Amino acid sequence: MAKKEKADKKERPLEKMTAKDLRELAISLGSITGAHGMNKEELMGAIREARGETAPETKAAKSVPVREIKAKMTELRAKKAEAAKAGDKKRAEILRRKVNRLKKQTRG
Repeated sequence: MAKKEKADKKERPLEKMTAKDLRELAISLGSITGAHGMNKEELMGAIREARGETAPETKAAKSVPVREIKAKMTELRAKKAEAAKAGDKKRAEILRRKVNRLKKQTRG
C-alpha cells in the first residue's frame, strides 16, 4: 500500500472507515486492548476515547441491548402460547406481530 493511501485512510472520518481499517487504527494507537473482538461502533468509541474526542451528535435511535430484546421476545412467545391454548386467536396474533417486530430490531 502506498504512503498516500495510508494517509487517506487516517484522514477519513471514522464513520466512513471499515471495521478492518478501524481495527488497524486502534492497534496502531496502542492504548486500546481487545480491538479484534470489537464491532465497528465499539471501535469508533474506543478510538474517540483514546484520542480524547467526543462523539458527534446524531439522531440515533434508542439503543436497546439485543439480550433484553430477546428476553422480551421469549416472554411474549410464552404469552402467545397461553393465548393460543386458551383459544384467543386475536390475542395470539397480536403477540405474534409484536415478537416479529422485536425480531427485526435485533437485526439492525
